[in-house]
Amino acid sequence: MEWYPLVKLIHILSSTLLFGTGLGTAFYMWRADCSGDVRVIAVVARNVVLADWLFTTPAVIIQPLTGFLMLHWLNIPYSTPWIWMSLALFILVGLCWLPVVWLQIQVARGAETALREGTGFNYPHRAYMRIWYALGWPAFFAVIGIFYLMVTKQGW
Repeated sequence: MEWYPLVKLIHILSSTLLFGTGLGTAFYMWRADCSGDVRVIAVVARNVVLADWLFTTPAVIIQPLTGFLMLHWLNIPYSTPWIWMSLALFILVGLCWLPVVWLQIQVARGAETALREGTGFNYPHRAYMRIWYALGWPAFFAVIGIFYLMVTKQGW
């Protein structure tokens, strides 16, 4: 059996999962935050953290594994501009995503504590969410850039 088409399919599906989960969880986290309802924020943040572990984390692992495997099979050097630019953007996404995961965990824990104690938001929720928003935009545009580079295979 020729393995390349299967590995390419896995690569495409995992990139779709990575982008789709990121966009979906960002939308629901934003909407929950806009509600200002600590109960909604607690439930949504908990589920966003779960979605990151179930969907985003495996996709983040699968992406480079399948990508490097295809590069090896096709004998494409890492110095190819669209390759190193894609890798740089992927690293940027990761550098944004890791703190975002931590922030989501803090928001979920803080909201759960506020619910349990009946105190409302008594933790730095606004500061966490401002940073969360600030990290989300560059990650979003970096993923769009990776898609562009993968489709066009054009770099500088």
